[in-house]
Amino acid sequence: MKYENQTLFLDGKLTKFTVPDLLHELSQYKGKKISTIDLSEVSSIDSAGVAFLDELVLNLHKFKPQLANMNEIVESAVSTFTSLSLKKPVPGRKDNFFILIGEGLLRWRDSTRDAIYLIADIFYWSFVGLFNRKGQRQGSIIQQSLIIGVDAVGIIALLSFILGLILALQSAAQLRQFGANIFVADLMAISMVTEMGPILTAIILAGRSGSSIASEIATMKVTEEIDALRMMAINPIRYIVVPKFLAITICIPLLVTMSTLVGILGGLIVAVTYLDLSAVVFFNRVFEILTMRDALIGLGKSFFFAWVIVIIGSYYGFNVKGGAEGVGKVTTQAVVASIFWVIILDALNSLIFYFKT
Repeated sequence: MKYENQTLFLDGKLTKFTVPDLLHELSQYKGKKISTIDLSEVSSIDSAGVAFLDELVLNLHKFKPQLANMNEIVESAVSTFTSLSLKKPVPGRKDNFFILIGEGLLRWRDSTRDAIYLIADIFYWSFVGLFNRKGQRQGSIIQQSLIIGVDAVGIIALLSFILGLILALQSAAQLRQFGANIFVADLMAISMVTEMGPILTAIILAGRSGSSIASEIATMKVTEEIDALRMMAINPIRYIVVPKFLAITICIPLLVTMSTLVGILGGLIVAVTYLDLSAVVFFNRVFEILTMRDALIGLGKSFFFAWVIVIIGSYYGFNVKGGAEGVGKVTTQAVVASIFWVIILDALNSLIFYFKT
C-alpha cells in the first residue's frame, strides 16, 4: 500500500488474511485526502476484501473516492459483494397516538368476537355431547377426568393441608391472646369453604390443566392436525375441547370439596396441639358456623373457575402463531390469563355476595 497525488495504491491480495494488516497500515494515511483508490496491482480479492473497500469508501465519503483500474476478477467480485449499491431502507412513518388506539381497539374487537364464538361453540357442543356422543372419542371424558382430576389430587391435597396449617397457626397466635381459641374453627371453616378451597384448586388447575390444554391444542395447530380433523369432517372443538370441558366440570366440585376438608384438617391439627381444643369441639363449631349458602357459594364459583381455565387454554391454543416458540408463548399466556381471570371472578363474586348480605 502506498499513497501518491491523492491516490491510494493497493497491491497483492485483498483477502480475509491480509485485511487486518491493511487496516493497521491504513492508519498512517489518516487525515490525508484520497480521491482515487487504484486497484491495478490487486491480484485477487474475496468478500472480506470487498468489505474492506466498502468500509474505506464510507470512511472517506467526504472526499468521494473512486475505485479505479480494476481487472475483470476484481471488478466481478466488487460488483457481486459490494453493499454500496444497495438502497438504504426508508424508515416507515411512525403511527400517531390515535392510530395506535384504533389498532388496539380493532384487535380487541376481533379477539372478543373470536372468544365469544369459541365460548358459544364449547357450550353448545358440550350440551349436545351429553345426548349425542358422535364426533367424540370413546372414553375421552373418563380419560380427561383422570388427567385433570385424579392426577391433581396429590398436589392439591398437599398444598391445601399446608395452607390450612399456616392459616390456623397464624391466627392462633392472635386468638389465644384474647382467649378466643374456639374461633379458629370459624376462621378455617369460612375461609376454606368460601375462598381458599375453590381459588387454590383453580390456580393449581390453571397451572396444570390450563397449560396442558393450551400446549396440546397449539401443537396440533402447528402440526396441522387441526386442519386434518376438519378435512375429515370432525369438529375440533367437539373432538378436543368438549371432553376436557365436561371432565373439568365433573372433577372441580370433588377437588374443591377435598381441598376444603384437607385444609380444615390442617387447622384441626393446630387447634388440638397448639390451642388445646378437642376435635369434637372443633368440628361442632365448624358445623355450627357453616351454612348451606356458604357451601353453595364455594362450589358454585368453582364451576366458573373451571370453565374459564378450559376456555382460555383453548382460545390461546387455537390462536397460536409460529412453531415451537409460539407454542411456548401461548402456553405461558394461557396460564397467566387463567390465573388473572380466576382472581378477578373471585373478587367479583366476593363483592356481589358482600353487598347482598
